[in-house]
Amino acid sequence: MLGIFITMCVLIHGASGVGTERLSEMEGESVTLNNDVERKQEEDIRWYYTLVNDILIAEITGDQSKICTDVQCTERFRDRLKLDHQTGSLTIKGTRPTDSGVYKLKLNSSRSSTKIFIVTVHSFFSVDTNEESAFVMEGDSVILHTDAETKQQEKIRWYFNGTRIAQITGDLSNICTDVQCNEGTERFRDRLKLDHQTGSLTITKIRNTDTGVYQLRIIISSNISTKGFILAVYDFPVVEVDEIKRKSVKKGESVTLDTHVIKSPNDLMMWYFIDTPIAEITGDQSKICTDDQCEERFRDRLKLDHQTGSLTITNITNTHSGKYKLQINSSRISIRRSFSVSVSIKSFGVNVTAVPDSGVSSGAVAGICAVVLLVVAAAAAVIYYRHWKSTQAGQDGVPWQNNPDERNGVEVSIPLSNKFSTDPC
Repeated sequence: MLGIFITMCVLIHGASGVGTERLSEMEGESVTLNNDVERKQEEDIRWYYTLVNDILIAEITGDQSKICTDVQCTERFRDRLKLDHQTGSLTIKGTRPTDSGVYKLKLNSSRSSTKIFIVTVHSFFSVDTNEESAFVMEGDSVILHTDAETKQQEKIRWYFNGTRIAQITGDLSNICTDVQCNEGTERFRDRLKLDHQTGSLTITKIRNTDTGVYQLRIIISSNISTKGFILAVYDFPVVEVDEIKRKSVKKGESVTLDTHVIKSPNDLMMWYFIDTPIAEITGDQSKICTDDQCEERFRDRLKLDHQTGSLTITNITNTHSGKYKLQINSSRISIRRSFSVSVSIKSFGVNVTAVPDSGVSSGAVAGICAVVLLVVAAAAAVIYYRHWKSTQAGQDGVPWQNNPDERNGVEVSIPLSNKFSTDPC
């Protein structure tokens, strides 16, 4: 009898408190996707399976539960889903290889997931039970490696959720058209690249809709070898992705560039500033750059988190503004992610902004403000000069001429700020 094994990854939390978990099971066994959040009676729970789009497969609303009944869901999970009303956890019974993929748990009406699962079900007849999986973020680039050198007689084919998306035949390569890949949609338009030497597939500018199962088939004569990959894209709102990848800090502060992953023992993680390597983690060893160029810019300012690989820059200066790149290499998947850091210096000044739809540019507005400021300054000088002359005249015995209160012997002092605004713009 074949042995049963379950592999669970360490739970992590992203920008929205998103948990992630990997589950691996043999065909025919049951697997439970646990809701780690204690469910309240008034809380709605929804479970989704991602296949091209998110398919609602089960939900609990109040004290009512529902298992999907639509044709697409029924064909895949017929009588094999079970909901725990108390916890909201979902169990898949009698698992099949076609159950492999990404499952999402969402609470109430939240658009983003509370927890994302990558489930791998191994077939009894599968020679390769080492499917690779990764959690990635929108905008990343991902390379799926074949770990092979292509030969003239080989055929290499890539599939996404069962649909062929790219292939190499001999020395010819072909990236699928939109109609072939996406049934008329534009899912991978201009975002797929094939390495002609190795057959590896690169997906650039990853989107949430790229979540799913990728399969590699290498055909030599009548022999076919397959490898599986599962990608789960965090469904953070665009605003939160922007907050993660774009950092704006003041001079002297610290900033952390979060990876939002838990590093596996065999992962290699490398950080670059522009194209210069500045830090890396291999296994349990870490290294901060020591070359002159790096030392001069980042001396005693870089810190690495050994569990996640996140990079912290302390006592930041304007020389640290720019593009940072992270590359994560596992055995067959590489992830490339870019970060932008801008450092501002505290300053005082006037911000000049063009008025929308006025037809007046910012430069013109700045010119007008400059002229008005000059006029105000000149007026203030004239008033001061006249006041000074009047004071001198009074001291020399010349009677007051202009102010009736002053002629009655009452001295009145009116601040200039009450006469003129110092900020006419």
